[in-house]
Amino acid sequence: MPIARDPPPTVAAPAAAQRSPATWTTSLAGERVELQADRALYWPAGETLFVADVHLGKAAAFRAGGIALPRGGTQADLARLAALIARTRARRLVVLGDFLHAAAGRVAALDAAFLAWRAAHANVALTLVRGNHDDHAGDPPPSWGVDVVAAPHALAPFLACHEPVTPRTGYALCGHMHPGVSLQGRGTGDHARLPCFVLGRRRAILPAFGGFTGLALIAGARGERIVAIAGSQLFPLPEA
Repeated sequence: MPIARDPPPTVAAPAAAQRSPATWTTSLAGERVELQADRALYWPAGETLFVADVHLGKAAAFRAGGIALPRGGTQADLARLAALIARTRARRLVVLGDFLHAAAGRVAALDAAFLAWRAAHANVALTLVRGNHDDHAGDPPPSWGVDVVAAPHALAPFLACHEPVTPRTGYALCGHMHPGVSLQGRGTGDHARLPCFVLGRRRAILPAFGGFTGLALIAGARGERIVAIAGSQLFPLPEA
């Protein structure tokens, strides 16, 4: 995950943020999509749910390295995925890279948890677009029922990628960046660092899905729309 060298400017939080919904509908490449506050993008026409940077097994990898971290992160992330699939009724889940965090995190408890999750969602096709962490962690075992592909993976009009690209044709859905934005409360002096979606003319960058992941603060470029996530609510910021 890249780290911003210079802090982007702090943006004033919209006054009506408290009335923002958990789902925000927009159009990308002429297709209606739904941004989900639980850090996912749903494409109704394709019955496809996209997430990025799940980093399963990250806490276990840290524990293997001697850093004591609490357990339960994998179960929490899998429960969030299950809730998203139930809510959207998606028939396909596409992970835009970094499904697994590291080889050291591939412990028996992770395997058992995912196999139970997969059995409960056997009717959902699961595709992983291989990311940089997946290259080191290795592909999921065949028993997980994951179709592993290289980027870019075409799902017209979209291109499923891990690292952000600006394609000549099609519209790229990307991860890797763990994008976040710094917001300042109006008249309060309070600051918050929030995950966000970054929507551009030819690509979108999704927030990291994993609960145990950091943020890289970004400043939207001209023509990009940032949609911030505050708990269970989404709210768009003014366009750059």
